[in-house]
Amino acid sequence: MQYTPYQVKKILDKYHFNTKKKYGQNFIIDENIINKIIDKSLIDNTTLVIEIGPGIGALTTKLAKVAQNVLCYEIDKNLKDILDNVLTEYNNVEIIYNDFLKCHVLEDIKKYQYKKLYIVANLPYYITTPIIFKVIEDNLPVDKMIIMVQKEVGDRFKAKLGTKDYGSLTVFLNYYYEINKIMDVSRNVFIPKPNVDSIVVEFIKKKQLPSLKNEDLFFKLVKDSFKQKRKTLKNNLKGYDLVKINEVLNKYNLDLQVRAENLSLDIFIEIANNL
Repeated sequence: MQYTPYQVKKILDKYHFNTKKKYGQNFIIDENIINKIIDKSLIDNTTLVIEIGPGIGALTTKLAKVAQNVLCYEIDKNLKDILDNVLTEYNNVEIIYNDFLKCHVLEDIKKYQYKKLYIVANLPYYITTPIIFKVIEDNLPVDKMIIMVQKEVGDRFKAKLGTKDYGSLTVFLNYYYEINKIMDVSRNVFIPKPNVDSIVVEFIKKKQLPSLKNEDLFFKLVKDSFKQKRKTLKNNLKGYDLVKINEVLNKYNLDLQVRAENLSLDIFIEIANNL
């Protein structure tokens, strides 16, 4: 089936389905965008793909053609009739009608045989960060994520050092992943049309994580460093050993008057390892 504006509207009308703002439901109506996501994902028949929020199956049907299996999590049970119909010819797709954030994904994937585990999804902005942190905190063996997100959120993921978008989230994610922009996506290719444009971002899990003595301390340090973004480290890190922190900063011709947005991942790691 072609996912044109006409076809998408036809499906929604046929099943009397009204999109729900609380779930961030914006369905894509441009098949070219879907095809580009599939091409860039480099999925093959050894890949298990997790899709979060399949919607009306526009991306799901394409994933099913190239992946070994597709495991979907859909919070809106009212989409079941549509998805049952759209996916009827694919026997390699499973849909769990539940909130991804509440699911035991490690248990769900045990029955599958695969060499690579990818997440491919069009994510509502309000749930994007919690989903990424669930992947990290649950230690899911995900090799790669390709996600479409609100452009403002995506810009924070891949922000450059010293820019206003560079924050604790940027540092955290760059600790775990190599992050690349795949493409921009106009708000005009969705039904209903959202208020903002989107971006497709790729997260590739690092094969070797940077060496940390104490991961919890590192994450607390980074979070506290950005606590009040316009303040210096001296102000934000009053409860820490500022002498030791300053010793590390001096090696990079910096001092405690620097702001967190000007510290690279490597500097944060070195500070944490010296505390």
